[in-house]
Amino acid sequence: MRFVSTLPYRTTEEEHVAIPMTDGTRLSARIWRPVFSDREPVPAILEYIPYRKRDLSAVRDSIHHPYIAGHGYACVRVDLRGTGESEGVLRDEYLEQEQADAEDILAWLADQPWCDGSTGMMGISWGAFAALQVAARRPQSLRAIVIASFTDDRYADDMHYMGGAMLSDNLAEAGTMFAYATCPPDPALVGERWREMWHERLENSKPWALEWLRHQRRDAYWEHASVCENYQDVRCPVLASSGWADGYSNAVTRLLSHLDVPRKGLIGPWSHKFPHLGEPGPAIGYLQEVVAWWDHWLKGVDNGVMEGPMLQTWMQESVPPSTSYEDRPGRWVGEPTWPSPHIQPAIHPLSRHRIGAPVTEGTGGTEGDALTVQSPLSVGQFAGKWASYNAPPDLPYDQREEDGGSLVFDSAVLTDPVEILGSPTVDLDLTASEPVAMVAARLSDVAPDGQATRVTYGLLNLTHRDGTGAPEPLEPGTRYRATVQLNGVAQAFPPGHRIRLSLSTSYWPLAWPPPKPVLLTVHEGSSSLTLPVRPTPEPDHLPQRPFGEPEGAPPLASTQLTPPEQRWEVKRDLIGYHSELEIVKDRGTVRLDDIRLNTGLRAYERYAAVADDFTSVSGEAAWTMRFQRDDWDVRVETRTVLRCSESEFFIDATLDGFENDRRVFSRTWNETLPRDHL
Repeated sequence: MRFVSTLPYRTTEEEHVAIPMTDGTRLSARIWRPVFSDREPVPAILEYIPYRKRDLSAVRDSIHHPYIAGHGYACVRVDLRGTGESEGVLRDEYLEQEQADAEDILAWLADQPWCDGSTGMMGISWGAFAALQVAARRPQSLRAIVIASFTDDRYADDMHYMGGAMLSDNLAEAGTMFAYATCPPDPALVGERWREMWHERLENSKPWALEWLRHQRRDAYWEHASVCENYQDVRCPVLASSGWADGYSNAVTRLLSHLDVPRKGLIGPWSHKFPHLGEPGPAIGYLQEVVAWWDHWLKGVDNGVMEGPMLQTWMQESVPPSTSYEDRPGRWVGEPTWPSPHIQPAIHPLSRHRIGAPVTEGTGGTEGDALTVQSPLSVGQFAGKWASYNAPPDLPYDQREEDGGSLVFDSAVLTDPVEILGSPTVDLDLTASEPVAMVAARLSDVAPDGQATRVTYGLLNLTHRDGTGAPEPLEPGTRYRATVQLNGVAQAFPPGHRIRLSLSTSYWPLAWPPPKPVLLTVHEGSSSLTLPVRPTPEPDHLPQRPFGEPEGAPPLASTQLTPPEQRWEVKRDLIGYHSELEIVKDRGTVRLDDIRLNTGLRAYERYAAVADDFTSVSGEAAWTMRFQRDDWDVRVETRTVLRCSESEFFIDATLDGFENDRRVFSRTWNETLPRDHL
């Protein structure tokens, strides 16, 4: 990345500005704006997240907010209620209070003498959720949004549930927020009130996994703030991006399909990162694109940002399997609209372990043999994370071992290249031996030497086969039709390779397994794989502006005092048949030089099972977060453990607060929740 120290406008920064909410609570903001805005008001851009602007997100924030401010905007970074130096308690994600607070913030910004009355919102992940959800509420000043790595559907396409199956990230991310929501504010900014504010958070917090497990089906809890419930609520222009290695690879195209406002989509090869920090590469000059978007929609500049394709995406080329890539080979392609007129569905019947040649839609295949699979719990240990963060390396590894416990269908060796862009689907004619069952479907690129690189995948809890709001148990032995939708992807399969579809009845630990092992019967001939094929050679050229080199403002100075640690280990004990996946992400101790603050963050996850006992599975998420300056030394330790029986989930959790190594707060939870068709 190129760091730009000379920008069009000189800026000023206010580190801690208290913004009053309607109920009197004050939220803490950090503001960068052009010096000239004292006499010539400018538009204001809000990023609104819980990740501590003072310290834990400070280096990242320093790269893009001063950069955008230096191009003539007031950039405002606000911590949610109950995080950082903002007052109150953060009890859950995307609550009505959170969105009402955002509206208060936008109204406050529009009323400032340095703001011209127009605002925008931007962000990645939580910040993008917030921007999209607030846009649907149509605050008066909000003119446009820029969002990355987000979803419009909180139940069906978020870190909690996928196809009605519960993701392990439901536990992992609950652990993340259990820790972030219980950290103290910095006394250097809030003074002696810091301890009172901290203990208010500790006293009023609960393990977030409890609430998320109380809603195992689509209900009003998830429908709240899911923009997919009514896309017409969004009336401002939207610039949306994500990455194919991210868990949020589907929402960009859904917004392009369903919104009727000016909109653009961008999907690269990236994990859960902003595109200018994109890993795997290539990263792009995203901040230049963002500034151009704001210039057009907030300042009325005629700069051509709406020209060219509606969707630009990285068409990924074939690579050997790896848990991490520095760069993904490929090329940028453009589509004029979405759905694209270029993409054609190719329906491939499934015959005995083969993916057949495409057939005309509606012709289908003929009745064939019944193929069975009952997967061991080991299938899924090389699946990687639901959403790749690329640290530690967390992409799926070679699928051959996974395929050993799966029902596998291979295409013929390709004689011509095949490119897909969109979401493949698998239509199955099946029976199951248990009332609760799941299917994991994986699409892989198989090289001539046999190495199998997973391209995309999808999950379906078969009790959700007819919808996510009212699951129904299966009748063992009864035939059903079910469709598994795989995550969207852009992938080129070269000649000499094969396309592989793999079906398994478990995918642990990426997804929580059903109560019992399931024998699944798939009827070939009447089952099929549909691929969204993009024709080769390239369709008619669509004009598009090339992306510039990634650039941003120089980051805040920091010093690594103790080394970071990253670990991703699969362990198997062949005496006791115990297996586990252990993940460590430890930033070490980092000193923020300008505020003389030492910060430490360590996350630990463990997912275990014994043999093929589906009730032996367990997950653990433990966090330690520490802040130290001079004689101020505090830390928070959280631990959440999830276990199960055939009919219930068991959550055991602890929260401990320490001041100068003395425990000053401790609480334990032990709760039991019923399994709901899961």
